[in-house]
Amino acid sequence: MLSQEQGKKLLRLAKDSISSYFSKRLEVDEAIKKQFSEKQGVFVTLYKKDELRGCIGYSEPVMPLWQAVVEAAQAAAFSDPRFTPIQKHELKDIRIEISILTKPVELKYTTKDDIIKQIKIGRDGLIIQNGLLLPQVAVEWGWDADHFLNHTCIKAGLPENEWAKLKLKIYKFQTQIFKQ
Repeated sequence: MLSQEQGKKLLRLAKDSISSYFSKRLEVDEAIKKQFSEKQGVFVTLYKKDELRGCIGYSEPVMPLWQAVVEAAQAAAFSDPRFTPIQKHELKDIRIEISILTKPVELKYTTKDDIIKQIKIGRDGLIIQNGLLLPQVAVEWGWDADHFLNHTCIKAGLPENEWAKLKLKIYKFQTQIFKQ
């Protein structure tokens, strides 16, 4: 678990990485690199007036956390295919949320009920194939585990009830969230 102070540093890093896109210069302090050198999965979510404006990240710990935050923040701001790239004048209205992920764990199951019992809404995020939904999504939409699984399938480009056929690998993970 990271401290609130560490979370503030990561939020500042994300904001600086987005701002630096326009100046083409980002210098990451060596102390930040050292403090956040452990590889961790992370998602950076951007909001403009409480509306989603971008969300991209890494479900697996593939790079040091500081680097993952920089790359995910820039990708959420400028490369999320669902949105137009953020413009410089929008920066003052952008709110950043960082979700630090635990390593995903594959669910073991033989029935639909086995799957449902292993998911705690508000605590667990889900991954099915290339579809990932953060834990807060189910809470924001008021979904139960069934709906959460259906929407994770949709995010993966699958029919919504595909998980119920008991043929997919389903993973869960938890997050620690820092918000501006």
